[in-house]
Amino acid sequence: MKIIEQHLTEIEPTWQEFTLVNDNQTEVSFLNYGGIITEIKTPDQDGNVENIVLGFEDYRDYTANPAFFGAIIGRVAGRIPNASLPINNQTYQLSANEGINHLHGGPNGFHSVLWEAESFRTDHSVGVTLTHRSPDNDGGYPGTLDVDVTYELDNQNRFTITYHAKTDKTTPLALTNHSYFNLSGNGKHTVENHSITMPSKRFAELDSNFIPTGNILDAAGTPFDFTNGRHIKGSIESDHPQNKIVGSGYDHYFLFVNRVKPDVKVCEPESGRTLTVTTDEPGMVMYTSNNLDENLKLKSGTSRNYMGLCLETQRHPATLSHSNFPPILLTPEKEYRSRTTFTFDTED
Repeated sequence: MKIIEQHLTEIEPTWQEFTLVNDNQTEVSFLNYGGIITEIKTPDQDGNVENIVLGFEDYRDYTANPAFFGAIIGRVAGRIPNASLPINNQTYQLSANEGINHLHGGPNGFHSVLWEAESFRTDHSVGVTLTHRSPDNDGGYPGTLDVDVTYELDNQNRFTITYHAKTDKTTPLALTNHSYFNLSGNGKHTVENHSITMPSKRFAELDSNFIPTGNILDAAGTPFDFTNGRHIKGSIESDHPQNKIVGSGYDHYFLFVNRVKPDVKVCEPESGRTLTVTTDEPGMVMYTSNNLDENLKLKSGTSRNYMGLCLETQRHPATLSHSNFPPILLTPEKEYRSRTTFTFDTED
């Protein structure tokens, strides 16, 4: 196993790209800018090694990155309506970056931070720990926040992201990674033929602005029931109002209750690739790139709808308005800890 480090001197200040390589031809590449995962290469069932995440052809395009490709999202993943943050009878005004709403930490969120990076090796893995101090009132958020995110790859083809943070004032925190997976390899096909299995039986209803209404809906008998496996294509074509409201697909928070591991399994039949996601988070936003910006120049070609599948394991900001969601407030006497593992394999 090894770590390859590249300095991107054409960008000021200079970015670093790290590539974690195991002994099974699995590679994970990412930047210290935004913690952005630029490539994940894995073999298919015939041994062909290809990239299975979306990323820009030109690194400089990550400075805008309207789709948040591959990035660490924070302080809060998701939409905060009216960019207004209520905490303990006090309201903080955040930076708006989606109309009047605050999305994925705002315009200067963690996706645009140049993180400090330190690589490490163990007997069983290679990795890099990214660290950042977010000052009090950063983007409108209260409290100085010290956060570290560790990317680690082992020889069982497990890529683990571990999050840890501390604050000196009560502040909301809901971190995630925003990679767009496409197991067909090098973006040969859309993700419509991917099948997904997960044990979630409930999901959050959205309004026309993609903001949770506060209602938690039963997934049984709907296109939101993945307990026995379901292809994305059939759900995209469904007439369910919650599929329609987000542009024919998914951009919904699925809650994990009485879950069994693995939490989520994704399969792509042509390549034979599988992706298993295991997490200690209470839920996951699944986004099928139904509203992906068109004509972005990606390594796999020009972007279009349904090119990638986001599996954003996280807590959700809806709890700021609705008490029936898992809490996200971090207080000074506690530490934030979270772990999600992505395991890459092929069907037998």
